[in-house]
Amino acid sequence: MSSKNKSNNTALWDNNRNTIRSNKGGWVMGQGVYSHGYDMMEQLVGYKSYMQVMILNATGRMVSRELADWVEAVHICLSWPDPRIWCNQIGALGGSARCGVVAATVAGVMAADSRAYGSKPLIEGVEFIQLAHQALEKGDSVETIVKNECAKNGGKPFIVGYARPIAKGDERIPAMERVTEALGFEMGSHLKLAYDIEKTLMHDFDEGMNINGYVSAFLSDQGLTALEIYMIFSIVVTSGVTACYVDTAGKPADTFLPLTCDDVVYEGKEYRRVPDINE
Repeated sequence: MSSKNKSNNTALWDNNRNTIRSNKGGWVMGQGVYSHGYDMMEQLVGYKSYMQVMILNATGRMVSRELADWVEAVHICLSWPDPRIWCNQIGALGGSARCGVVAATVAGVMAADSRAYGSKPLIEGVEFIQLAHQALEKGDSVETIVKNECAKNGGKPFIVGYARPIAKGDERIPAMERVTEALGFEMGSHLKLAYDIEKTLMHDFDEGMNINGYVSAFLSDQGLTALEIYMIFSIVVTSGVTACYVDTAGKPADTFLPLTCDDVVYEGKEYRRVPDINE
């Protein structure tokens, strides 16, 4: 590191030494507790929902109760008490091993922060639908958008937000469509495009939209960015992980998916003798 960089870093550290600064909020003793300019006790508690405050803390925006209720509903869709789901397996293993519920749940949440499942795939989902929307506005057809995206994967319909690895269709979308209608939301241009892409994929590949595609498009219509959506959904799997912890914590210890050596299929090299050190 150059002496100039050392000098710059030292100045930055000295400027923050023994001082905590926050642009988001904090507790002023004798005065109040604040979050993004709101007095939490006087303006939020009893006036706003928990999900509204969670979104506020994640994005700095106070969204409508309707949008917060929509986000709450999709959180239910995205956290199932099924121990076969890998983040939930961690919660179940935690309960079986008799570790604490907080440790098991947090470990499960961290496991869900992956490209394949959980909150992080929403980043790619949002980026795709927003870029596709831009392409549509520039004059590309839906068919061209789909063709170009499939070309990135050897012509296969591996588009984030569409298809599922195990089952056809997605039972969560009709549930959220019902919620969307009940809360009074109209279909925005991103969601309309998402449905048009689905029509093309169904025609060409018999593959439809999944919940990622629906959430990404709907929240794009609400003006949220990929990063904001990722932060809002950072602990989306929590309730399912906790449920699986509670399930196994009430059963005999160490009985969740026990294995013997015979359960392991070894496909490596054949048995080899280790030479004696004196040979």
